[in-house]
Amino acid sequence: MLGATGVTVRLVVDLIRGGPDTNSDGQLLRVGSLVWVYINITFSFLYWELDGGGPETRARRNPEFPDFAFPEHLNPHVARPGWRPEFFDYLYLGFTDGTAFSPTDVMPLARWAKLAMAVQATASLVVVGLVIARAVNILK
Repeated sequence: MLGATGVTVRLVVDLIRGGPDTNSDGQLLRVGSLVWVYINITFSFLYWELDGGGPETRARRNPEFPDFAFPEHLNPHVARPGWRPEFFDYLYLGFTDGTAFSPTDVMPLARWAKLAMAVQATASLVVVGLVIARAVNILK
């Protein structure tokens, strides 16, 4: 988590002040894309590790009160009996939150999950917005 925070802050500072990675369009898009992907993967691991007591707890049993409501939890007709989220489900959650800047089909139920998704959406919005603004400025 600290690594994603560090590279995000460094990129934002470089975008605002100007830096070696933000002066050429190709390098800017490469670094900006990598930081955005890093944010999404980091939050995917965070969700996977914290939801319902962690992956080991979820493997043994579904929590009575999950931290996230996946569509498979809400409608038993769309999933096999005993369905439990796996890492790919959290990777999808992280990608959609970082892309849409909001929940899509997986709803956060716990306060920590709502806060984490808000932080992820904000970080993604800042990175994408500043990278696009800087790229437009470079291409002028």
